[in-house]
Amino acid sequence: MRVTQSQSPAGGEAGAPAPGGTGLDLNLLLALDVLLDEQSVSGAARRLHRSEPAMSRTLGRIRKALGDPILVRAGRRMVPTPHALAVRAEVGAVVERARALFAGPGAVDLRTVSRTLTILGNDALAAAYGPALFARAAEEAPGVRLRFLGESHMDAPLLRQGIADLELGVIDTTSPEVHVEHFRDDRMLGVVRPGHPLLQGELTPQRLAAADHLTVSRRGRLSGPLDAALAELGLSRRVVGSVGTFAASLFILLRTDLVGLVTSWARPPADRLGLVTFEIPLDLPPLPLGMAWHPRHDADPAHAWLRGCARDLLRTYV
Repeated sequence: MRVTQSQSPAGGEAGAPAPGGTGLDLNLLLALDVLLDEQSVSGAARRLHRSEPAMSRTLGRIRKALGDPILVRAGRRMVPTPHALAVRAEVGAVVERARALFAGPGAVDLRTVSRTLTILGNDALAAAYGPALFARAAEEAPGVRLRFLGESHMDAPLLRQGIADLELGVIDTTSPEVHVEHFRDDRMLGVVRPGHPLLQGELTPQRLAAADHLTVSRRGRLSGPLDAALAELGLSRRVVGSVGTFAASLFILLRTDLVGLVTSWARPPADRLGLVTFEIPLDLPPLPLGMAWHPRHDADPAHAWLRGCARDLLRTYV
C-alpha cells in the first residue's frame, strides 16, 4: 500500500509539507508500522523493498514529524521509546483500515497480504499447534509471519497496547473492551515418564499426594488448584520445584520420577516424547479455553483468518 495525500508542488520528496500548509503522507504511517514491528531499520527496509539509507531517512522524517526518537539504540539492537509504544496500536489500526479501504469492496486475497501476526499464550500452544498453523499459513497466507510470545511474569495489557494481536489459552484479561470467545472447557491431566510407579495399580488421591511434584509457572508459583483440591481431603503434596515453561517441564519429567500437570489440549508434545498422561482422581475446576483480541481488529481480514485458524485447531482437539 502506497498512498500520498499531499506532495510538495515543486516535485519534492513525497509527504513534505506544502508551503503554507500541512502535509500528510500515509506512507510514513506504513513505514512507522513496519519499523515498530521490526524494531530494525534494515529489517523494515527489507519488508518495504527499500535501501537502508532510504529507510534511515524515512525514520528521520518520522522522528521530526512526531517530535520523538521512536527507536533508540540499545546495544546492538533498537528498542521503541515510551511514546512509540503508546501510539503503536493506533498506528497499526490506521494502517489496517487504510489497507481495507484501498483493497476495495471485494474479498481480500490472503496470498497477497504481507503481515506479522503476534500470538500471546503459553508455550505449550506453539509446541502443540505451531506446526499445523505454520503449514496452514504457508498454504493460505504465505506472506503472513507468525510470532509467538510467551506469557510474561508481569501482567500487561498487550492486546490494548498492540504488542500482541491474539491471545490464546485460558484468558484472564481484565480490559473491558477486549473481545473474548470461549471455545470449550478443558481439564488438567497428570503426566509422568513411562514406567512411573504411579502407573501401577489404582491411583488414589493419597498416592498422588505422596509423590514428588514439579509445577510450571511463569511467576514461579509452587501451588495451585491441585493443592486446594488435596487440602479438602486433608492431604498435601510435596512440590520439589518449578520451571517457567511447559517444554522444560516435559524434558525434566522424562528423566525423573517427578509428577507434572498438562492440559488436555497440550498433550501432543507430551505424547511425542513418549510421556504418559493420566486422569487426576480429584474434582478440579475446569479451564476455560478460548481467545481474546482487541476490537480494532474486528474487520481486519488477516486477523479474521487467524481467528478462524484458532477456532479450527483448538475447538476440535479432544
